[in-house]
Order: sequence, then C-alpha cells, then structure tokens
Amino acid sequence: MEREFKLLIDGALVDGASCFEVINPATGEAFASCPKADEALLNRAVAAAKAAFPAWSATPIDRRAALVDILADKLDERADEFAALLTREQGKPLPQAQFEVMASSGTLRAFAQMRPESRVLRDEGGNRVFEHRTPLGVVAAITPWNYPVILAMNKIGPALVAGNTVVLKPAPTTPLTSLLFGEICAEVLPPGVINVICDQNDLGQLLTGHPDVAKVAFTGSTATGKKVMASSAGSIKRVTLELGGNDAAIVLDDVEPAVAARKVFDGAMINAGQVCVAIKRAYVPRSMYDDFCDELQQLAGQAVVDDGMCQGATIGPVQNAVQYAKVKELLDDARERGNVIAGGSALDRPGYFIAPTIVRDIPDDARIVREEQFGPVLPVLSYEDTDEVIARVNDSEYGLGGTIWGNDVARATEVAMRIDSGTVWVNQHMAIDPFIPFRGAKQSGMGGELGQAGLHEYTQAHIVNAVPLEPVA
Repeated sequence: MEREFKLLIDGALVDGASCFEVINPATGEAFASCPKADEALLNRAVAAAKAAFPAWSATPIDRRAALVDILADKLDERADEFAALLTREQGKPLPQAQFEVMASSGTLRAFAQMRPESRVLRDEGGNRVFEHRTPLGVVAAITPWNYPVILAMNKIGPALVAGNTVVLKPAPTTPLTSLLFGEICAEVLPPGVINVICDQNDLGQLLTGHPDVAKVAFTGSTATGKKVMASSAGSIKRVTLELGGNDAAIVLDDVEPAVAARKVFDGAMINAGQVCVAIKRAYVPRSMYDDFCDELQQLAGQAVVDDGMCQGATIGPVQNAVQYAKVKELLDDARERGNVIAGGSALDRPGYFIAPTIVRDIPDDARIVREEQFGPVLPVLSYEDTDEVIARVNDSEYGLGGTIWGNDVARATEVAMRIDSGTVWVNQHMAIDPFIPFRGAKQSGMGGELGQAGLHEYTQAHIVNAVPLEPVA
C-alpha cells in the first residue's frame, strides 16, 4: 500500500519520531507504515490542545456543532476510502466496515444536535438555584482495535460539542483510520482542537497521567481500564471507562429454536466475536437444548470465513497475533471441558483466522464461560428454570450488556430487568443508538457514552445559588 500517514499536532500533519509496521490480519503481513510519537511529540500534542482550549470553548456552541457536522460530511465523502482501510487494518468484512463508517458519521451528527442542559433547581422567595455546565479542558481519547472509527467518534463528538479539545490515541494495531480522520480534522478544525498521536502501547500512562489532561475517555479491556484509572488518580481526572463484557443471551422456552439460534449466532460472531457487547455465552432451556445446538452447528458450517475484502466473507480474522494466541488457548481449554460441535481450531492458512466455534455440554466454571473470549467462539449452556439462569448469568464480574429472546415480550422484559448489566436488549442485539446512553455495570466500566448523559460526561456541572442582598440592620 503506497500511502504515507502523518500524525496531527497543532493543525499540522507531521512525521513521527520513528515508524512501525501495521499488519493486515488477513495475511499476517505488514501493509503500511505508521508514524510513532515519542514523549516529546505527546507533550507537543497536549500543549497544542491546551493552547486551543480557550478559543474553542469560547466559540459559540452552534458553531462548534456546525463544524462537527462538517466532519461528518467529510467522513461520508471519503467513506469508501475509510471502509477499505478499516478492513485492511482491522479485518472485518467490507460491508461491516462500510456500516461502521456510516454509523460513525451518524454519531457525529447526533451529537451535533445535542446541547449540555442547564436546569433550574429552585426559584422561589427570591432564591434562585440553577445548574449549568462548562467544558473540562483537554480530553485524552484512547480507543481500541475492534471498532477504531466509531469508538473514536463516540468520544470526539461529545468532547467537541461540549467545548473540549482532544488528543486521540488509537490502538497500535489499528492506527491508520484515526490518522486518516486526522487529515479531515486538519482541513476543518482550528489548530490544536484535535490532535492524533500513535504509539506501541508505550505512551498511554504518560498521556493519562499528564497534568494538563482534564479527562480520559477510554475503551478497552478491564485490565487496562484499571491501569488507566490508577494513572489518572494523581490529579483526580474525570474518567470514562467502557470496558470488557461477558454478555449472556437467555433464550426463553416459548421461541422456535431455529429463529433464536440465527439471532444468537449472528450476535456472537459479528466482527469475529470481537465486540464488547457480543453474545459470549448462551443459556438455553433443557427442553430445546439439542435442537438449538444443532441449529448453531449448521450455521457455523455455513459461515464464510475469509479475507474481509473478499466478496461473500461473513467472518474475518481475529485482529492481531496476541488476541489470536489468547483465543487458541481458550479453545484448548474448551476442548477439554466441553463438546466442540463446530470449529474448534485455527484455519490452516496465512492470517489470524479461527473457525466459528460452538461448544456445548460445558460447565459454568470453564474458562470460555467465565472469561471474555473476544473471538468467534460461543459456549452454549442449558438451564431448567428462570430464577436459576438469572443467578448464573449474574454470577460474573462483568456487566456490560445482554440479550433476552422470547415471544412473550412482557415476560422477556421482566427477565431483562433482573440482569445486572448496563444494557439488556429484548429480541434484538447491538441496538446501539447515539441518542441512548450506554454504560457498564460492575467491572465493565464507569461513566457512560452516548446520549445526553454521554455529552454531560464531558462537562463540569456548576451550581449557582442566588438570593437578594439583604440590607444591614
């Protein structure tokens, strides 16, 4: 790929201190070179964001929102370029990459419509109390490799509309779409409002601990989220953490196995299972367990696992070598603890491909059930009654999302209300809407993204409590 990428610092596209290779997970081979920042360039980026903050925060909010809309327009204009690059660096099938890019511009437009809310808390007897919101300052936005475009927009949209400036640091295995977005920002925004730097996981702590960073917005693993929280504690930074999940699907006994199995399979295998809210374990009534597993086995056999640029591919590779090794390790344990009825191994070809895998007859304490696999592997467990399965689902350190599948929507909704997760969908999956807040429970995160609540995460609430001045007696 003959294409030169640059960092974005203070409105200028600049070289890195060095470079590193970016791997196409469908081949296991390098296809591009990425500029790498060092501590000096990181400090320049933070300083640029800090210097830009006074003027940007003073810019009328309607003007800030209009510029965010223009970013969305520019993203749409180059959607094909973004999608093709996203598939090459991330691995997902091209139609899924196209959808991610389209949803990303939609997210920017959604936040451009939102405004921080002020509210009057009391207005009586001359006492007026109201709450208003102001921007925080420099935001460090740190994004993962599974959805590198839209998860950046989830942070950039509200940060900019609220009046903050941003230093964006993408994952080192998927940095290029962020750098491509930096080119758009250089055209549209004042210098320093957005800066994009790349590293090889060696600058994160310097960024999150930087004294001039007011807020950290992080999406990634729970283990890394704990480190982000710790390094942010020195200056009591505002922190939003969207972390891992071990999302369960509960299939109720009033559904047709073939219908629910298709929905559950798709929810487990989208983006090769590399989704924080992917279905990572399925619970099925004992009475339909065999039929349900048979349906999943058939669906796995029909899936087309291939390079995401190949027409007809439905499942791409695992994104990077480290995750590939982890999933293979979990598969080893799954073969020992359960009955693998589909897949179960890596494909004998270049790249990081793993066959879509279904594991049945596996105990609750197996690693593939307790841990977040983040790969195309689905354990299927049986249950006898609703109270039992709810207790088993909630017996997890995670609490990000979940799904309930049933023909009786009222009954399914009652079950959903008993699941200890930030979001539970009924008869749908990944129904993520930029106007609806998204947040995790337990060790799946703190704070939230999207919606009005997500916008408010990028503001400081202030209370003003006023009364008339009483004369001195």
